[in-house]
Amino acid sequence: MSVKVEQLTKIYGSQHAVDGISFEAEPGKILGFLGPNGAGKSTTMKMVTCFIPQTSGKASVCGFDVETQSMDVRRNIGYLPEHNPLYLDMYVKEYLGFIAGLHHLQQKDKRIREMIGMTGLDREQHKKIGQLSKGYRQRVGLAQAMLHDPKVLILDEPTSGLDPNQLSEIRKLIRELGREKTVILSTHIMQEVEAICDRVVIINKGRIVANDDTKNLQARTSGEIVYRVEFDKPAHKNQLESIQGVKEATRVSENVWLLATSAGIDTRANIFEYAVKNNLVMLSTQKEEQSLEDVFRQLTKN
Repeated sequence: MSVKVEQLTKIYGSQHAVDGISFEAEPGKILGFLGPNGAGKSTTMKMVTCFIPQTSGKASVCGFDVETQSMDVRRNIGYLPEHNPLYLDMYVKEYLGFIAGLHHLQQKDKRIREMIGMTGLDREQHKKIGQLSKGYRQRVGLAQAMLHDPKVLILDEPTSGLDPNQLSEIRKLIRELGREKTVILSTHIMQEVEAICDRVVIINKGRIVANDDTKNLQARTSGEIVYRVEFDKPAHKNQLESIQGVKEATRVSENVWLLATSAGIDTRANIFEYAVKNNLVMLSTQKEEQSLEDVFRQLTKN
């Protein structure tokens, strides 16, 4: 039930849109596939789902090769593209019936009812898709992706256009699906990745720059440890930056500072010594946790 990508490459003219990337997604773990605009995310997903051919390299889904066994790959994949293609003149239930017919589903009416309930489309099922909001159109796209109960789900920006309540519901649904299926999720929302993804692949300019568990990735630093320090009265930026080991001091409020220090060196004793010499009381010292967004910026900046 896994997705395996080996040295996958896509070249347009002289541009390497995807440049020899390799990664694997496994059942029971949700893989976050991240990158800035134009990094090659959607191109990779289109190759894995057999929408476009690769220039070189290999990709397989549930053991089926995307180049030579494309029909078997398609049977095992549920795909929600970034730009959700829907027939706007069809009614929701009618559209899902059409998709069920393409998959030759048995007991298709029962399955359609299940998907409508699972994606919260009960009140919208008799409306034309063109009458729906963007958020509900996304739900229809999710319903069609899951309709044939695929072993692999590839979701490109699945929560685009959803309001906060809908976000919570769909994220919960994706987490539940990820317990049994292989799920690859592309999104620009870092909080979403932190909330539901077990593993993260970050791609930049067609190449993978990170491939690790979410928690491990958040622990990565760019050679810095940042401390949030509160004094009992104002301190001076130039004096703080003169402390041994402190690389930069950033004021948060009148008496609170963020002190960027060299990794591998515990500078807290030096900061405490500075406070004593300058008749300051350190009210609190806290190590700042690096967010996934911080890591993403570090790895994808020019």
